[in-house]
Amino acid sequence: MTEAARGANSGPGYAKKPDYRIDMVPAGKQVRVEVNGQVIADSANVMLMQEQNHKPVCYFPMSDIEMAHFERTDHSTHCPFKGDASYWTLTVGERVLEDVMWGYETPCDEVSGIKGYVALYRDRIDNWYEDGELLLGSAHGADD
Repeated sequence: MTEAARGANSGPGYAKKPDYRIDMVPAGKQVRVEVNGQVIADSANVMLMQEQNHKPVCYFPMSDIEMAHFERTDHSTHCPFKGDASYWTLTVGERVLEDVMWGYETPCDEVSGIKGYVALYRDRIDNWYEDGELLLGSAHGADD
């Protein structure tokens, strides 16, 4: 695929690995996240990112995040397939979780569907529920 065919904001990683796969599919579950007794995310519209060579990651619509608890940080990372990630720190009461949430505000063309979505480090939050069921592995830091 030529650079022009990929688009103006094509991920540079695709030039070297044009067959690299990142799929976004609806999770099909109600997902609720709690920290320090406070619900910080609750959504039936979670998207599951299935990226080649990575574990699946849940991405929440930003509108379903309690943003009053978050503050943008200066931290950023770069993925050659997704783009530049912005990070947010969560504060709930005395509890502070640095750079616990990230999102791609200007994602590469190939993953443009992720715009407006953010993800949380599951192993750093207190409780993670899917369809009302507490998932102890992800909610309590176990490597799942």
